Amino acid sequence: MLLAVALTIYLLRYHGVWLALLPALGFVLLFLLFRDPHREVPSVALGIVSPVDGEVVEVESTERCVVQGQAYRVRIRIDPLGTYTARSPIEGRVMDLQSRAEGVGPECPSNALWVETDEGDSVVLMFLEFRLGLAPLSFVGLGERLGQGDRCAYIRLARFAELYVPARGRVHVKPGQVVTAGTDLIGAVPQS
Repeated sequence: MLLAVALTIYLLRYHGVWLALLPALGFVLLFLLFRDPHREVPSVALGIVSPVDGEVVEVESTERCVVQGQAYRVRIRIDPLGTYTARSPIEGRVMDLQSRAEGVGPECPSNALWVETDEGDSVVLMFLEFRLGLAPLSFVGLGERLGQGDRCAYIRLARFAELYVPARGRVHVKPGQVVTAGTDLIGAVPQS
């Protein structure tokens, strides 16, 4: 971003406004891509917040890629002008999907983020359809604790996010609803 600003200033000073528009536009696009504004995370016990900015396109019951029996699958179309970071949907510990714990289907990719609450409920977050082949990049490790709404990954131009919520829990969103990462409630896991 600094390089785009420096190039814009250089071109403005020595070559004119029209040539400087290209790096200035590049700066604006980079700013939109990498911005990460502060979000007020709601304090709802065992609440599940939206991991990304976008629009809910599907809510259905499934047994695919679940950790505990049946689950709700909430599919969100990621807003291309939304923030670049994903947020943890729930408070808990990052688990290892590669260990294929009890109930994890073989079709669940090992790069999905599995968060287990202190109560033993699990929420799985995964991203699909990557633009330019850039898969999301997690910056949390196995065994780390995440708070509800904590930053956990760079989205890196993914088109969809899928959230798998235990069927015993509740889902509050409906298709067509616009959600904001870290602030809007998707649902809640059951209280023990």
